[in-house]
Amino acid sequence: MGVDGIGGAVTIPGQWDLGPTMFLTPPCWASTLADMVVHLKPETESRLQELAATTGRPPDELVEDAIVGYLAELGRVRKTLDEGYDDIRGGRIQPVDGEEAFKRLRRKNEKSRR
Repeated sequence: MGVDGIGGAVTIPGQWDLGPTMFLTPPCWASTLADMVVHLKPETESRLQELAATTGRPPDELVEDAIVGYLAELGRVRKTLDEGYDDIRGGRIQPVDGEEAFKRLRRKNEKSRR
């Protein structure tokens, strides 16, 4: 993405060219985040460098992909938990005691072994 001055042309590679444009406020797609420093343990750094060498991808790209995947998974887990709590509060499902659930699993496992 390129922005040439306040009234310059704005281009977003592979998307669209906005031509000469003046923004009074930053566009909603303009990133306001600065570069980040991530401190890794030496063994993690070594594994990252090894993977970068093996795949031919830069380490910062691999870290970005890993964080994006982690945040997506975290969002899915959060959604699942929220839906479960909503179901409990709404009376659609009944909570099960953890110890009782393990007892049921053990009994079921014992029956399947016979």
